[in-house]
Amino acid sequence: MKKLMTMTRQFRDDENGAAMVEYSILIGIIAAASIVAIIAIGGWVGSQFTGLCTKLGTNGAANSSCNPAG
Repeated sequence: MKKLMTMTRQFRDDENGAAMVEYSILIGIIAAASIVAIIAIGGWVGSQFTGLCTKLGTNGAANSSCNPAG
């Protein structure tokens, strides 16, 4: 019975599982924030490139290099 009580106290005091869960949640939050940041930066870069191509097209430059479809 004493051994069972000792094992129960050790299980109660062991926090390795809780720490692992906390680190997993933290990694998930960092991954999600990274994905959102990459998507936002990609959209901003795309709009900047489109604006640049539009400005070059209105200044008489060939617009075919800015439009990969045609």
